Amino acid sequence: MHTHTMDVRPSPRRALLVALTLLMTACKTPSAVGGGSSPNHSSGSSQQGRNGEVPQGDPFPKKPSVEARQDEQADKALSQAIQQAETAPRKQAAESFLAVRKAYPETTAGQEALYRAGVLFYDSQDYVNARKTFNELLFENPLHPQAQDAKRRLGRAALEVGAYRDAYQMLSSLAENAEGAERTQLLEQAAQAGEKAGLFGPSLQIAVDLAGNAQTPEAQQAAVARVQQLVEGRVGFVDVARVADGLSPSNPAWPVLTFKLARIYYHLRDWTRLEETLNRFLAEAPNHPFAGQARELLARATRRVEVRPKTVGVLLPMTGKYKAVGEAVLRGVKLALAGSDVELVVKDTQGDVNVTSQAMEQLAFEEGAIAVLGPITSDESRRAALVAEELQMPLLTLTRQEDITTIGSYVFRNMLTNSAQARAIADFAMKQKGFKSFAMLYPNLPYGVELANDFWDHVVQNGGQVRGAETYAHDQTTFTSEAKKLVGRYYLEDRGDYLEGVREVQQQTNGQDAFRKRKAFEKMKGNVEPIIDFEAIFIPDEWKRVSLVAPALAVEDIVTNACDARDVERIRKTTGKKDLKTVMLLGTNAWSSAKGASGLPELVERGGKFVTCSVYVDGFFVDSQRPATRRFVQAYRKEYSSDPSLLEAYGYDSARMVRQLMDSKQAAPTSRSAFREALSTLKDFDGATGKTSFDDKREAQKPLFLLSVDNKGITEVQDKTAALGGS
Repeated sequence: MHTHTMDVRPSPRRALLVALTLLMTACKTPSAVGGGSSPNHSSGSSQQGRNGEVPQGDPFPKKPSVEARQDEQADKALSQAIQQAETAPRKQAAESFLAVRKAYPETTAGQEALYRAGVLFYDSQDYVNARKTFNELLFENPLHPQAQDAKRRLGRAALEVGAYRDAYQMLSSLAENAEGAERTQLLEQAAQAGEKAGLFGPSLQIAVDLAGNAQTPEAQQAAVARVQQLVEGRVGFVDVARVADGLSPSNPAWPVLTFKLARIYYHLRDWTRLEETLNRFLAEAPNHPFAGQARELLARATRRVEVRPKTVGVLLPMTGKYKAVGEAVLRGVKLALAGSDVELVVKDTQGDVNVTSQAMEQLAFEEGAIAVLGPITSDESRRAALVAEELQMPLLTLTRQEDITTIGSYVFRNMLTNSAQARAIADFAMKQKGFKSFAMLYPNLPYGVELANDFWDHVVQNGGQVRGAETYAHDQTTFTSEAKKLVGRYYLEDRGDYLEGVREVQQQTNGQDAFRKRKAFEKMKGNVEPIIDFEAIFIPDEWKRVSLVAPALAVEDIVTNACDARDVERIRKTTGKKDLKTVMLLGTNAWSSAKGASGLPELVERGGKFVTCSVYVDGFFVDSQRPATRRFVQAYRKEYSSDPSLLEAYGYDSARMVRQLMDSKQAAPTSRSAFREALSTLKDFDGATGKTSFDDKREAQKPLFLLSVDNKGITEVQDKTAALGGS
C-alpha cells in the first residue's frame, strides 16, 4: 500500500437559459407586475421587487385626465407668483405656486404653477414634496410642455427618497428615447436604482449596454467592472444566461459573462456545455485576465474522467475535535491495505463541510481516485454524498446518519446505525426469545428518542406491544419515579386494589392513634403488587446510566437477574412469591464499556447483579469467536499492541471490500461506474463486523453481535434466527 497524506445543437447559453427559466418559474407564485402610481404615491425602499419582477411601461396616462382651460385671473395670479419667486426663498416660493394651483385647479396656469412648485421643491432637495407635486401634474396632464423635465426630476427624486422601483421604471423609460450623454446618465441612474430595488438582471443588462457603447476607455473600464461586480454573487443564474444569450464577443463585457456562464455549468456539472463555453472563451479572448483560470477549469473538467484504478481516497477528520475518531478509522484502513498496491490518499476534513466538499473535488479532479472511503460525521457525510453523486464518484461512507444513501446511486454506507440496532435487538427478543410485550426507558436525547421510536415500530410491525414507555433527562441519576410509573406504583389513586386497601386500613385502624394509622398505611402501600405486564425493557442509553437504572428497577420488584430456572427458584424462595415473573433488559452498543480494575467490563463492575442476564446488540465484539473477527483482532493486536474498537473494525472491513474488488483477476474495475457496479453486487463479504452484502439501497446488511451480560463478563449469543440487522 502506498500512502500520501495531503492537507448543430442549440447554443449552450440558450439551453441553460431555457432550463433555468423553467426551473425558476416552476417554483414562482403568481403576483402583480409593474403597475402605476397614484398622485400621492410616495413609495420607499420597501417597494423592492417581488420575485425579481421588472416594472414595465410608463405609469402615467397617455392623454390628459383634466382638460385645462386658460383663465385670465389665473394667469395674473401666476405672473404675480413668478415675480415673488424671484426674491423669495425657494420653499416659500413653491408654496406661492401651490396657492395658485389650489385657487385655479383646472387651468393652464394652475398646471404651470404645479410644475414650477415641483422644480423649486426639487432644487431645494425636498424630494418628497417634489415627487408628490410632479406625480400630480403628470397624472393630470402627461402632455404638459415640461412633462419630460418633470419626469427626469421625478425619477431622480424617487432615487433620492429610496423609492427605487419607481426610480428605475421612470429613468429606464426616459433613457429609451434619450441620446448621447443624457442617455448614458439616465441609464447609469436607472442601473443604480435597479440594484437597490433588487432588480439585478435589468441592472446587469444596462451595465453590459453601457460597456458596449462606452465612448472612452475609462467609461468602458468602469462599466465592465460594474458587470463583474454584479455577476459575482448578486445576479441569478437565469439573468446571467439571459443577458449573455446572443451577446457579441466584441462587447467588452462578453468575457466576464461568458466565464461566469462557464462557472455556472461547472456548478451544474454540465460537462459538455462547460467545455464548449470554455473553448469558445479561449478562442475569442485568449489574453483576457480570466484566460488562465479558464484553462485551469478546462483541464480540471477534462481530468474528471481520468481515473487511477489503484487510487482510493479517504475523508477523515485528522485534526479538530473528531481527531481521535479519524485516527481510529484510519488505523483499520491501513491495516486492511497493508501489502497491497493500493495508493491511499488521505484528506483531512477538519470536521468542516466546506473542507470536505473541496477534498472530494480534489480526489476526483486532481488525484483521479476511483472511489472514496468516509467521512464519519453526519454533516460531512451528507455534503460528501451530494458531491459524490454530482461527480459520479463511488462513496463508501462510515456515518450513522439515517437515509444517507437515498442521496444517489453512487452513495454506499457501511456503519452501524440506530435503526439496525433497534431491528436486531427486537428480532432477538421476539423471534428467538418469543417475547410479545415490552416496556421502554430512554433518555430525552435524539439518540434515545430515535432508537425508542425504531424499536417500538419494529415491535408493532411484528405483532408485539409496548406496554409502557418512560423518558428521563439526559443527566438524570435517580430513576425511582420512572420505575414506579412502569409498574403502576406511582399513580396509586388510579388503582382499584389500592383504593380497596385504603378502605380496609381505615376500618382496621378506626380509633387508633395517628402513628399506628400511618404505619398501617405505609405497610399496605408497600405491599401493593407491581403490575409487570411486559417481558423485557429496552434501555437505549450509555452503560453508565444503565448501571444506575437497573438497581432502581429492582427496588420496584422487577426481577432482571434470573437467567435460568435455578435463579428463578432461588429468588422465589427468598421473596416467598410463587408467581414470580422475570424481565430481561435489552440494550444497544452504548452499553459497551472498557474493562475496569477487576478485568471485567465497567458495566458489570458498576451494575453488578442487576445487569446480569441482560442482552444488548453491537456492531463489533472484540472477543467474538467468529473466524473473520478473530483474524482481524489478532492482526490488529500484532500491529498496534492494543484492542480494536468498532471504528477500527468498520474502517478495516470497508477498506478490505475495496481491496477485494481491486484484486479481482477477472474483472477489476477501471472506471468509477464499474467500481460502483461491482460494489453494489458485493455479497457475503466475510469481514470483522460480519458477513456483509449491499441491498438495493446500497446499505450494508449483516448479522450484528448479540451480547449477553453475566457476572463473569460479556459473552456472544448465537443468533438462531440468522436475521440480518443491516447497518
